[in-house]
Amino acid sequence: MTDILHITTPAAWEAAQITGELRPESLAAESFVHCSTREQLAGTLARHFTGSGDLLVLVLGAGRIAPLLRWEESRPGEAYPHLYGPLPVDAVASTEPAGPVPPA
Repeated sequence: MTDILHITTPAAWEAAQITGELRPESLAAESFVHCSTREQLAGTLARHFTGSGDLLVLVLGAGRIAPLLRWEESRPGEAYPHLYGPLPVDAVASTEPAGPVPPA
């Protein structure tokens, strides 16, 4: 089974635990939450998060998000998982540090 991952900040994750859901800016701007697979994670971090400081990777329980999940081409020939709705806190199976992200 493919891990579905979402990258966020520790502060956003902490706030989500209070409200029960994570609503990244992309949800309002694009109507979905960007996610990645393990294989896509390093590229996503390098392209979109350089110099972002501490980040967390949320590992999502696929069964918990299945009704909201769509695989769509974001880069030519490569489908990324997109979550069409807020990310419920109870859909997060575990969290991991994102590891070092190079400075901008």
